[in-house]
Amino acid sequence: MLRCLAALALLLAPVWGSTALAHQQKFTITTIAHNPRTGMIEIMHQVPVHDAEHSLVVQRTGNPNTHSPDIIGSEESREAFARYVTRRFLFQLGDAIITPDYVGSEITGGSLWVYQEVAAPAEGELRLRVNSQIFTDVWARQENRVNLGGGTNVSTFIFHGGDAPQTGLLPR
Repeated sequence: MLRCLAALALLLAPVWGSTALAHQQKFTITTIAHNPRTGMIEIMHQVPVHDAEHSLVVQRTGNPNTHSPDIIGSEESREAFARYVTRRFLFQLGDAIITPDYVGSEITGGSLWVYQEVAAPAEGELRLRVNSQIFTDVWARQENRVNLGGGTNVSTFIFHGGDAPQTGLLPR
């Protein structure tokens, strides 16, 4: 009987292990779009909440009043993570490296959204150079996608740890 239980445990161990790790997606999506009504370039980072909380544990930050960060229940933890996102995202407009203004964050479903914006030049092309290194300091297999534009006019860049910035034109 003991051998049967041990054999069953060995057979089910990979299933249990993959279920436990299934929550970590190791994937973020950033969308950058020009808003002609406001004249702003809007940057929206979509991050799985579970990954955000896990990264705060790894980085030993979050709400100091609890042992583990709670992005959903703690505005302090959410803002700590939003600051992390803005530090790990490089944004260059033309020849100038710019730190976009932080607008805020919110949780929708299982995603944390972090919003930034910067004023677009009134004229000329919007040549951007970007690099998303969100979570690459936490997980070696992290993948970050950055979409320039919206609708059917989108260019997508994919970044992994240590990748160089990429350049593209943002449609007006």
